[in-house]
Amino acid sequence: MSTDADSAARERQQHLQRELLRRARAGNARRVTADPTAGATDPVPGDTMTGDTGRASGTAPQDTSGPLSRAQRRMWLMERLGGAGDSYHVPFATRVRGPFDVAAFTDALTSLVARHGILRTRYTERAGEPCQEVLPAPRTLPVPVVDIDATHAPGLLRRESARPFDLAAGEAVRALVLRHGPQDHTLLVTFHHIAVDGGSLETVAGELAVLYTAATDGTSPRTLAAPPQYADHARREHDALPGFGAELDRWSSLLADAAPPRLPRSEAAVVDTAVRPAAVRTVPLAPAVPDALRALGAQRNATLFAVSLTAAFAALHRLTGDDDLVIGVAGTHRSGSAMRGLVGLCVNTLPVRVDVSGDPTFVHLLDRVRAALLEAQSHRHIPFDLVLERLGAGARGADGTALIRVTSDVLGEPTVLRLPGTSAEYVDVPTDGAKFTLSYGLGLGDTARPVALVQYDGNTLDDAVAEAAVRDYAALLHAVAADPELALGRLPLPEPNHDAVANQDADPDHDADPEGAEADGDGHPAARALRAHPQVSDATVVRPAQGPPVAYAVLHDSVGPSGHELLGLLRRSLAAESVPATVTLLDALPRAAAGPLDQGRLPGSSTPSAPSGPRAEAVTETFTAVLGVLPAPDDDFFALGGHSLKAVQLAERLRTDLGLPLTGLDVLQARTPRALTALLDERAARQSAAKAASRPAPRSRDIRPGTVLVTGATGGVGAFVVRELAAQGRPVLALARPESAHLIAGEGVDVIEGDLTDLAGLRDAVAHADAIVHSACTFTRHDVDLAAMETMVDAWRRGPFVFVSSVDAYGHPDTDRVAEEAPPHEPVSPYGRAKLDCEALLLRAAGTEGRGGASAVRSPIVWGAHDRLREQLRWGAIGTLYQSAREGRPIELPRPGTGGHPWYGVAWVHAAALARAVTESLDRPVHGVANAAGGHVSWHDLALDLTELLGTRADLRESDEVTRDLDHRWHYDGARLARPLRARPGEDRRTVLAEMIDGMAPHTG
Repeated sequence: MSTDADSAARERQQHLQRELLRRARAGNARRVTADPTAGATDPVPGDTMTGDTGRASGTAPQDTSGPLSRAQRRMWLMERLGGAGDSYHVPFATRVRGPFDVAAFTDALTSLVARHGILRTRYTERAGEPCQEVLPAPRTLPVPVVDIDATHAPGLLRRESARPFDLAAGEAVRALVLRHGPQDHTLLVTFHHIAVDGGSLETVAGELAVLYTAATDGTSPRTLAAPPQYADHARREHDALPGFGAELDRWSSLLADAAPPRLPRSEAAVVDTAVRPAAVRTVPLAPAVPDALRALGAQRNATLFAVSLTAAFAALHRLTGDDDLVIGVAGTHRSGSAMRGLVGLCVNTLPVRVDVSGDPTFVHLLDRVRAALLEAQSHRHIPFDLVLERLGAGARGADGTALIRVTSDVLGEPTVLRLPGTSAEYVDVPTDGAKFTLSYGLGLGDTARPVALVQYDGNTLDDAVAEAAVRDYAALLHAVAADPELALGRLPLPEPNHDAVANQDADPDHDADPEGAEADGDGHPAARALRAHPQVSDATVVRPAQGPPVAYAVLHDSVGPSGHELLGLLRRSLAAESVPATVTLLDALPRAAAGPLDQGRLPGSSTPSAPSGPRAEAVTETFTAVLGVLPAPDDDFFALGGHSLKAVQLAERLRTDLGLPLTGLDVLQARTPRALTALLDERAARQSAAKAASRPAPRSRDIRPGTVLVTGATGGVGAFVVRELAAQGRPVLALARPESAHLIAGEGVDVIEGDLTDLAGLRDAVAHADAIVHSACTFTRHDVDLAAMETMVDAWRRGPFVFVSSVDAYGHPDTDRVAEEAPPHEPVSPYGRAKLDCEALLLRAAGTEGRGGASAVRSPIVWGAHDRLREQLRWGAIGTLYQSAREGRPIELPRPGTGGHPWYGVAWVHAAALARAVTESLDRPVHGVANAAGGHVSWHDLALDLTELLGTRADLRESDEVTRDLDHRWHYDGARLARPLRARPGEDRRTVLAEMIDGMAPHTG
């Protein structure tokens, strides 16, 4: 392989590198000075809006990053922990009847995003702390249009609102228009909660209407005041944090010794899921009830909200029997004219603690609630997560249950988008997740049909309990509307639900044994919960002479949940005193012929010993390092002062140290060192078994001369590169994540476990290699990508280095043909910008200190028979086109000539051809940038290919509108790597697409 030993060649190469560095710096400078948008702290004046779109102009500062608000931090943590699903998506949907202009709506939405930096903000990490960075305003925000019958719209709206957001890339808003007829549309704008709250929607709806009106009239919008920017609010809050000490002390005093409400628990265990399934129950109220409650509030100097909250306290008291109760209510950080029109997450949870003892009358309880509510609202500017941190373990129950399990609210008329010349109808788009276990609501959206409602977590509360709760809440509202002087004990109960009673009486397994009963054996609450699991056939609990109880379970089949997973389920569904120390899986329970359990034949029924071994030691050490206290095996994470951010930190340390997959959510679910060690032991055993089954006999780890390090070796590109190098007989050192390293097998291929976050491992791997192919990428965590490249370049001291980059680094060129090394043209996506920065690091270092030549191979979309590439086909850059073809929906494509561009389509390359180009760059470095486009296909031809291969009907329609997904019109010249990119038999477009589609599981198509 060439190492550029020739001195004359080295001088030419260094000259080339200096020239490339100069160009890269010039490109970076252009990207800053050409930025047309305002940053987080920039003014966005309404009187500077020009053109049809009303976008704000200005000059962005070079550093637009800043701290997160505490509310944003909670959202970011939920994303990092995983398992939030779409609980924190905010769908805003309106059915619009009348003349509707899609282009004007697109302009209006794009202008809205330009006005409010929070709608174009990405979230990254610096030194372990999250931060936010305002991105340039997009040239246009895509608004796909789908023709669909109104009866089929709910499912599509639901799927669209549930699609995940990429917060690291600045994605926080997207839109979809459903066209039911020429003058009948449903408009859906979906936000991530990190960018908006309920109060923001009023501003969003009002400004969209103004901007849409201006776009349809072809005039400038009436003056819109410069909006406050959320990043400024976050900075003010961050700067004020040191001064919150006295008020945090006050909150600690108010909540001292408070405990979560003891809600009735669902005895039937459900399959473990990180997302709380949300369910709603409603009961209609008499139309006169709201006015009667308002009148009662006026008499006691209280709001309707305070009256409904009092009814929630009374209902919760009757449901739980507790006198000392805490209910959460939504507060806001918005105050004063300076925050008027602010778009962002300004909600804050306020805990309201009330003593319900003494059988007070409802009006007396109202006075208590009003006083407690006013006290809480006087401290509404103190972020609730700071309160939780101050309370520490006191913020949770003994079993780890969160203090705020129950909330209450009054729900008014929902916000709709009112556009000129149209009628507007609110469209409800439900989300899957329940944010709290139980939420009481007084629904006044339809003034003629008020309702009492509860939303609840279906994992925790039975439907029967929720039904009883909402019926009791409705009965209380009716009763106090008629006579508020009644004592709580005399308020009438709801009429019995005869269906529920009948079902309960008919249940042969129903008994009155309370959950906390000390019954052991088959009657123990944990045994009953385990047997209720659909994959468990038998279970029992044994209490040793010393120590906590232990459980044994038998699965229906050999494949099913592990003992750790079942233990985690019990922790979330039972009281702490009912949770056994361990769950051991057996093939069968040792029962006598008559059925009694023979405890003497159970394995390990003595007190469980402390876990031992390297993983146990690592868990103990990491608990101590993160939490600052040495834990006992069964100490609870929360009781030791743990919270969400510490769970993320603990998981990342253990994952790095042990090379095993682990998330913050795993830590929150396991909670004790013993359970976390058991989880890691299980994953280590699975990993070892998978390696033994799929790998050949162990090979020597001695690094051989000429070894090529390949990162991302199990990815779609890396796997083909490894295959090509192995076919050429080159020794390969393949870097792969620990959980997938066993998937790599091949003669001459050695595996090193690691990933881009393991900088020490990267440095060591590079130092031992004679050549490098860097194809790994996080796609969304650009700070990680840059840190990894910087580490690798720093450790690189010999041989060539090939970086698999992307044509996204060109941005949006102003010409339809793109030459190799053409300068970037804004807008450049965050992904493309990260590629540019990585290229600059590499090309700057090439040829220095013994380093060889460098090649940045810019790839377009890659197609090949590999599961990762199949996933990208289904859900990646052209995922919308693929899904439309798969479902047989009409496909709207940009008409050639639209916007002055004769062609719209996409560049692509076969993965095998790209691998050949990469390996050739090892022998003949390009000393700069080379394009690796194997071909170009128009959207029309690609849509025909997909529909034919998927067996669906092609309904292609041309439009003068160009959505973001299809706004691609560039041909990439590729002379430098033309020879290896030349297609071989079987590498044509139709063949590779057929291979990818044929290899997809039927249910995933």
